[in-house]
This record gives sequence, C-alpha cells and structure tokens, in this order.
Amino acid sequence: MPQILSLDNPGLFPAREAIPEQYCPKFPIHQRDYLLNGELKSWAGEVKEVFSPVQVRTENGVDPLLLGSYPRFGEAEAMAALKAAAAAYDQGRGAWPTSTVECRIKSLEKFLGLMKARRCEVVNLLMWEIGKNLKDSEKEFDRTVVYIEDTIGEMKNLDRASSRLEIKEGVIGQIRRAPLGVVLSMGPFNYPLNETFTTLIPALLMGNTAVFKPPKFGALLYGPLLEAFARAFPPGVVNTVYGDGSVIIKPMMESGLINVLAFIGTSRVADKIKSQHPKLHRMKSVLGLEAKNPAVILPDADLEPAVNECLLGTLSFNGQRCTALKILFVQEKILGEFLSRFSSAVDALQVGLPWDNAGITPLPEPGKPEFLAEMIRDAVEKGAKVVNPGGGKIIGNYLTPAVLSPVNASMRIYHEEQFGPVVPVVPFSDLGEAVDYIIDSDYGQQASVFGRNSQAIAELVDPLVNQVCRVNLNSQCQRGPDAFPFTARKDSAEGTLSVSDALRVFSIRTLVAAKQNPVNQAILEEILRERKSNFLNTDFIF
Repeated sequence: MPQILSLDNPGLFPAREAIPEQYCPKFPIHQRDYLLNGELKSWAGEVKEVFSPVQVRTENGVDPLLLGSYPRFGEAEAMAALKAAAAAYDQGRGAWPTSTVECRIKSLEKFLGLMKARRCEVVNLLMWEIGKNLKDSEKEFDRTVVYIEDTIGEMKNLDRASSRLEIKEGVIGQIRRAPLGVVLSMGPFNYPLNETFTTLIPALLMGNTAVFKPPKFGALLYGPLLEAFARAFPPGVVNTVYGDGSVIIKPMMESGLINVLAFIGTSRVADKIKSQHPKLHRMKSVLGLEAKNPAVILPDADLEPAVNECLLGTLSFNGQRCTALKILFVQEKILGEFLSRFSSAVDALQVGLPWDNAGITPLPEPGKPEFLAEMIRDAVEKGAKVVNPGGGKIIGNYLTPAVLSPVNASMRIYHEEQFGPVVPVVPFSDLGEAVDYIIDSDYGQQASVFGRNSQAIAELVDPLVNQVCRVNLNSQCQRGPDAFPFTARKDSAEGTLSVSDALRVFSIRTLVAAKQNPVNQAILEEILRERKSNFLNTDFIF
C-alpha cells in the first residue's frame, strides 16, 4: 500500500548549494512582460506565483522552491489581446492573411533563429517548471526546432503544388489554401513547448492570427521567447494571455471572435470552452484530449523487447503523456514471467532529480501523488496487488512507480486515465477480452500489439484500426515521426496533426475560377505577369 516515507534524502531533495551551477537558474524569475499587438508590455497587476516540483532542503526542512511569477490577467486584458489578433486578421483583409507564403516563411525563419539562441534557458525552465529530466527537456526543445523546420519545408511543397492554373471543362482555376481567422491556442503542461507549437506554428504559417495561452505549469519558459515573437511577426499576429482559464477564456469565447480553438487537455474542459462560443458552426476545433492506450501482449511475444517497450511506454516522463501505454493486457500463460521481468525493470528506474536524468522525477501537479495513491488503494481493496516491492510509495511530491495486477473492470484504474506512474496489468485468456475493452472504451487514440505470429497479429490489426488511429507493432505508442498523422477516434481528438495535416487543418481550400474565354484569359495573364495578386500567382518557392 502507498505510504509516506522520510524526506531526508539529498538525492531527491537537494540543498540549494548542492545543485550544479549550470542547472541552478537565478530564481525567482518575476516575469512581467507579455506580448500585445507587436509590443512587449509591462504588467503591474495581480500575479500568479510558480513553485517548482523540485523541492529543496533548507534549515527548516524541505520546502517548495519559488521559481517566480507571471501575470494574472483579467477579462479586459484578455479581450485586448483578442481584439489585437482580430484587427490584424481584419476579416481576412489584414497584411498577414493576404501576404505571400514566402513572406510568412521568412517571419517564421527569423523567429526560429531567435528561438535557437534561447535553448539553454528554455531547457532549464522545462526541468524546473514541470520536472522533466534533462535529456527529455533537451529532446523537447530540439524536436520542436525540427518540427518548425519540417513545417516550413512542407509549406513550400504545398505552395509549389498550388502554383499553377488548372483547366477543367472550360473553366480556369487556381486552388490554394486560405487561413481560417483568429486562433486560440492552448497547450498542455506535459509538453508545454512542443505541443503548443504543433498548433500555433502551422496556424501562423497558414496566415491566421493567434492568441495563445501558456499552460499553468510551463508558463515561465515562454518568457525567453516573447521578444523573438515580437521581433519576427507583424503587430497583432501573435498575442499572449496569462491567467485563470475560467476568467480569461470565457469572455474571449463569448465574443464570437475566435474562429479556431486549438486545445490540448481534457474533453471535459474542451466541451465547456466550446459551449461558450455563440456560433459553434463558425468555429473549428482542433483538439488533443484524453487517451487510455492499451498494449496487448500475446503468448508468443518476445518478452525482452516487449518489457523494454512497455517500460518506456508506461513510464517515460512519469507516464504523463497522452500517448503513454496506460493499461497492459497480458495473456495469462506468460503473465508470471512478464510481471517478474517488468516489475524488476520498473524498480530499477532511478527516482530522482531532473538534471540527473532520473527515470522518475517529481510530479508537478499539487496533490497528484495522493490522487494516484487513491487509485492504487481502490485497486488493492478490489483484489489487485502492488507487484513490484518498491511501488506506490509517496515521498513528498514523488510517487514510486507501481505495477498493479490482476486488474479488472471493477477498479477505477481499469477505466480512468491515471496520467502518472501507475501501471495496471490485466490478465486475459481469451483475446476477445482485450478487443472488447478497446471497443467499449471512450478513447481511441492508439494501441500496441506484441507478438511474433503474423497471422495472429493480422487478425488483431484489422478490428483495431477501426477503433484507434494507430496500431504499433512490437513498440510503444508514440506521436512521431511528425510526418505521420497524429489523431484519434471517439473522445480522444478532433482533427489530425502532422507536419502536413496541421497546415491543412488550420486552413481551407479556396479557389479563383473563370470561364475560359479571351477576356478572362487576358485578365489572368496580366495579373500573373505583373504579380498583382498574392493569391493568384504562379511563383515557385525554392
């Protein structure tokens, strides 16, 4: 059962002077800047304090470390940001939505160069704000850079394919993609940089203007990037809002000025936000929501790679990923051996500090260890056991990873997304039990299948692809490569995100058409020859 352990552990709770200098920022960072209509404004109002999940040892014991603070907007400030974005879009007449693709690409390339110069600051703040280890924090930043570069490349490909006129049935036409309007972009705390940018960047590149709200955990890391946004983009194209969603999101939605909601979080919150818009059919939603991705381990699975992949899939960044494996179905003939190997691998994970690249780091959400402990307690009371000897122990804001088995449908952990280091294992004798679980689930993002019999795998793949949007063979669930579509069925997503799909989801196909006759041909030739239109042109971007 979960238990409270001593906090007297310098490997988990270091003294301030024991923190390596290169990882010890000059806290507190009291961020007062915000971006409005192309200018960095200084905030003098109410603020939100930020405490790190990394707690430090002082003479009084172990205390939360105050990282700093950021603005806490009210309705007036949120509406000012939204109106700036709406004015910059100007019902599609603004300089940004009517600019050339090449112009927008140059702005994004300028931003990317400025962003790269702030890598160390952003990586450090990722570690301190959300407890992500050094290796994964660096990976998140670097992957985001690659994502932006790939998006620029795909934008060029898309424009090249559109840089010609077509003639069909006596009608001349040019088909391009046009922006949708004002985008409200909100990312999650677990990937506060990468996931936010996977909606914000393609939205901007397609000619939309944006208001974006950094997540509650992971807000300070945007401080080093505000100047880059201000220098790279025209006034009003990018605007930031900070504060409580219940205060600032509601009036923005009720205004009807938002054309696209890009949100990554829970379906409950997404439904509440969407319902506040007065004209739902005019607003497009791009949503990444909950998931309860299962793994199915067949009796002939090669257990060594299966255990390694399940370990990564369930517990990378403490299991705080929408693509994490959140429930494992194991054929009962191999259950004992699988649990023995898997439990040993879980207990071998280092529990510790982000800059030590520990496998298990402190949880950023207040009360999360206790929430997970309740899920463990519920399962144990209903017949499960904590299989690994070191599992389920609360140490401050750490929870040592717990493997639960046998898990069944009477337990909360069977149905609810835990979003933390608890791994439920369900034994099965009939493969239909696992398939029925996936069919009945409210979620439909991904699944993993482990086995070696091609016929058995093929028979499992065919029904699963109609329930989830990605089936991973002998590997964990994951988002990448970013060239692949990332989406889900049921309550897990709306819209498809990948490098190419994201550009399409934040735009709409639009065309200019004319009957093929001498007058129209002459008009089109003059427009093209003299480059009178940014939309109607045959320029080729190299």
